[in-house]
Amino acid sequence: MPSTHQKRIGVFGGAFDPPHNAHVALAQSALEQLGLDSLHVVPTGYAWHKARVLSAPEHRLAMTRLAFQDMPRVEVDERELQRAGPTFTIDTLEALQAENPDAQLYLIMGADQFAAFRQWHRWQAIVGLAIICIADRATSTAAKAQFDAYSEQKDRFLALPLAPMPVSATQIRQLMASGAGQTREIGDLVPEPVARYISVNHVYSPR
Repeated sequence: MPSTHQKRIGVFGGAFDPPHNAHVALAQSALEQLGLDSLHVVPTGYAWHKARVLSAPEHRLAMTRLAFQDMPRVEVDERELQRAGPTFTIDTLEALQAENPDAQLYLIMGADQFAAFRQWHRWQAIVGLAIICIADRATSTAAKAQFDAYSEQKDRFLALPLAPMPVSATQIRQLMASGAGQTREIGDLVPEPVARYISVNHVYSPR
């Protein structure tokens, strides 16, 4: 008898500059809560929407691989780093759906990304293609208002409960760029192999 299980594929994109413990926690929560068969972690290529220049693609890819290397069902997907021109999430989703026509896609994002979701390229097409899963660290009035804005499509949005984690990539970059940050001082913020990589390769050291 053929299986009736529909494959579930998660997509978790970001600059990962650097990947940190909150990224890893969100990926683990998505795998467990959504029952994903696989999770594609996708480092951003050319981030047209960011004012700052991202770190070199080879560094971000290497750090992302180190951060998620021990997580079963996670695949670090480098297609956006190989794509010329601006990086758009819809292109990645359409490619994955073409490769897996019978799968249901789940797009994983943080609350900060969700706040700007209507500014994303072809966001309506994204909602039609993937179920949007947002890290829900707090049931604030602002967060509820963001969900209410999509009331007519509420079946396409899910909240992923996640414990608060006071860590950000900006914080880590600033700490290391100041010259004060050492591997031991970011050891509680990023996976240990990532901390080593940052230190050995001077990724965020002052120029």
